[in-house]
Amino acid sequence: MTTTILDTPAVEDRTSSLPLRLMLAPAGTTPALLDGAWWPRSRDLTAELPALTAVLDPLWGRITHVTVNPTFWPVIPRKVPVDGHVVRIGWFKAEQDPHKLLLLSYTVGRGDLLVIPPETSPATAARLMTEAADPLGTRTASSLMDAAEQRRIAEEIELALVSVWDSEGGHEARLSTSGSPAQAVVAQIPDAPEGI
Repeated sequence: MTTTILDTPAVEDRTSSLPLRLMLAPAGTTPALLDGAWWPRSRDLTAELPALTAVLDPLWGRITHVTVNPTFWPVIPRKVPVDGHVVRIGWFKAEQDPHKLLLLSYTVGRGDLLVIPPETSPATAARLMTEAADPLGTRTASSLMDAAEQRRIAEEIELALVSVWDSEGGHEARLSTSGSPAQAVVAQIPDAPEGI
């Protein structure tokens, strides 16, 4: 398994000097829907692909073609020069998952990587990379991203509820309540029957 995760914020003019953020499924495992995940620092394929192919060429054979869905890539060049050769870039809007990068090589054939948006938090990116590199994974790139977004929304709602509860004295009320939680609930219900 190859993993490089850096918690340094993305810097547009230094992308080539920073380590690649990539995690691949263990070599020799049965192919899953995804072969791993890539967390680029920008949405600039010309700037990002050379570092990716520099790592993948020795592992998968020379990368010759890459396809993307244009949904999250503002500019899609036709070719990108990388380390002594050219990688041709194609795009498919309806046919390709918008969160996936498809790579073709002479040796391995096809590799599919989840593309984690550059603005993703390090904790979420680490979780997504681990899930995408799982050789037993059965989720598509978009389903992984949807689950991550649902998790993020649930965490935000929980933080907001705790904040409101604390601001209304909930934390202090819990500390000062005597008796068991069941007794506290009964005490708040008017005309509650005896024995509840």
